[in-house]
Amino acid sequence: MLSILARPSKKLSLAVGTTAAAAIAAGYFYQASAINSSYIHNDSGTKAAAAATFTGDNQWHDLSIAAIEQLSHDTRRFTFKLPSDDHTTGLMTASALLAKYVTPKGSNVIRPYTPVTDNMQKGSFDLVIKHYEGGKFTTHLFGLKENDTVSFKGPIQKWRWQPNSFDSVVLLGAGTGITPLFQLMHHIAENKADHTKVHLFYGNKTPQDILLKKELDDLASRFPDQIHVTYFVDKPNWSFRGEKGFITKEFLQKHIPKPDEKTQLFVCGPPPFMSAYSGPKVSPTDQGDLTGMLAELGYAKEQVYKF
Repeated sequence: MLSILARPSKKLSLAVGTTAAAAIAAGYFYQASAINSSYIHNDSGTKAAAAATFTGDNQWHDLSIAAIEQLSHDTRRFTFKLPSDDHTTGLMTASALLAKYVTPKGSNVIRPYTPVTDNMQKGSFDLVIKHYEGGKFTTHLFGLKENDTVSFKGPIQKWRWQPNSFDSVVLLGAGTGITPLFQLMHHIAENKADHTKVHLFYGNKTPQDILLKKELDDLASRFPDQIHVTYFVDKPNWSFRGEKGFITKEFLQKHIPKPDEKTQLFVCGPPPFMSAYSGPKVSPTDQGDLTGMLAELGYAKEQVYKF
């Protein structure tokens, strides 16, 4: 399915396609947040009057689906209504939500998802979700219609971003792994006080499989000196602008900041992707050793964060 691995075996390619959804869920954990229920912090760190829906209190909130948009043959954008038009999610960068449904047998199915709307947006938030064959949660979700509800709680704190901590960041993403990377990228670009340069390398099987392409292209167009996006696909069409095939170690060596520069790398994708570039996470609280291409290129463990 993915197109940014060093050329994998046929067996590895199959594994990428069938495990992508589980991979994105694997690294998440719930952590209570100190967000006040009446106020949230905006991108500049000051307080803005707004009601945060998710406050880290471990409470599930049933939210209704306001709209469903078909983005591709297997991907939809779900818009969820917050409790009121004055509510925000309460998420910070980088963080996510847990979503839950209960099976007919009474079992809980829980998955993490990162909204693709601005953390400060009021009234609703969007999830862009790809349906994977055999995926329990995506199968359930794709069977819902407008006004049906889904239970959420959070936020799940991942990386606490501080503006201008680095000269640049490198984002390596595959498939649905783009969502936490997009949250970080969007947060940096929309903060006028943050001058961090962003290099995104993102691959899929075909141009039609590229998630959030409209939003990614918009950021790159509006912030050309700060945001740089490169797409990789296995099967390009005549109109595709990007790279064909996989991101190689040689490509990275040529196009990303050197290990001795003030840069941070963020990686998100299914297990074969993580193994090829950074090595897997051991647990939600243990990033594990840095292996794969990034280690071979000389980056230190502290320079690479695995979502």
